[in-house]
Amino acid sequence: MKKALIVLLVLLMGVSVVFAGGSKDSAAAGGKMHKVGILAPAVTHGWVAGVAYYAEQRCIEKADTIEYKLYTSNSADEMTTQLDDLLLWGAEAIVAFPQWTGMEVPIQNAIDQGVVVVNFDIEIAADGVYRVSGDNYDMGVQGAKYIVDKIGKEGTVVILDVPTSGSVAELRKAGFLDTVAEIAPNFNILTYATQFTREAGLADMADILTANTKIDAVYSMDDETSIGAIQAIEESGRKDIKVITGGGGCQEYFNMMDDYDDLWIQSALYSPTMVEDAVDMAVAILDGETVDPVKIIPTSIVDKTNFKDYLDPSSPY
Repeated sequence: MKKALIVLLVLLMGVSVVFAGGSKDSAAAGGKMHKVGILAPAVTHGWVAGVAYYAEQRCIEKADTIEYKLYTSNSADEMTTQLDDLLLWGAEAIVAFPQWTGMEVPIQNAIDQGVVVVNFDIEIAADGVYRVSGDNYDMGVQGAKYIVDKIGKEGTVVILDVPTSGSVAELRKAGFLDTVAEIAPNFNILTYATQFTREAGLADMADILTANTKIDAVYSMDDETSIGAIQAIEESGRKDIKVITGGGGCQEYFNMMDDYDDLWIQSALYSPTMVEDAVDMAVAILDGETVDPVKIIPTSIVDKTNFKDYLDPSSPY
């Protein structure tokens, strides 16, 4: 299993197209076959790898009712070209993870041509688009409550913001700040831009530690960012930071939670397996079922008290 996952992740590192035919026997027996396209970013993050992996696994499970193509891209322009290819192929539905800004117009164009579009995770301004997402705003709410529970209502808290991620970080940050304003208005909030990668978390947190002699907690929105930030904290020898949050569901991060006596490590679960719901929604719509235009999956909190309940050796993330 591990070797197969490594091969998959290597294949997804660049632009890829995966074809999978539906069951001809099922079609011959009168079953309705649908064409479904999957658009995802190229792998720059373990969580993104999980999205592509679980989307494809769901399509394979539904091989008796759908044919699919999966593309990964490195930019909005590339994803737009791939979307056009799916339209030429005859896609009836597209499950899109439009992480790149600038996808509103091409997605609206697909919808206007009668194609069902289910966005995964990202909220964009397009009329008629469906969406499956975790509760990004509530992740911020829960992060604020968790930090207050661990350090009280006063202290210096660093926000590791990721403005390039669009609505994801916007909602998580809004949930955090709104809750802090309500329950801990005396927090000293320091906001720094970073990325959803451990490399950025390491480099940016190292700079933040140099610039600030006292930090009580770190509100990080992502497990990978947090892994890098924890490395920076550990290498600095600092003991003032009592809690760091995260988000996603990274197995490596989970396994770090019990390693530190003086640091609470938290993750707001935002599993890439949610993309399976997006594929299911697309197929249900094509089958004529009525579905809610937005499906929000509730937030769960993972830390040293319960992380063993969330370990999954087969997960690629």
